[in-house]
Amino acid sequence: MPQFQTWEEFSRAAEKLYLADPMKARVVLKYRHSDGSLCIKVTDDLVCLVYRTDQAQDVKKIEKFHSQLMRLMVAKESRSVAMETD
Repeated sequence: MPQFQTWEEFSRAAEKLYLADPMKARVVLKYRHSDGSLCIKVTDDLVCLVYRTDQAQDVKKIEKFHSQLMRLMVAKESRSVAMETD
């Protein structure tokens, strides 16, 4: 399970993993209050990408990235539903 040290590397790899097969990709966010760390994991069951941070500035980056992925998921889903109904 590769753990990335820089946010830029992780976000590129995670987006690439999602775009390769959107139906199999999953995103998990986990916050541990005891040590104040936030972990984001993106996986498709074959590859698992992890990024951990305890920096407050990274939380905004993770939040923005997560919302971008959600928009991609909704857009793809709405397009496939629209195609099925036509």
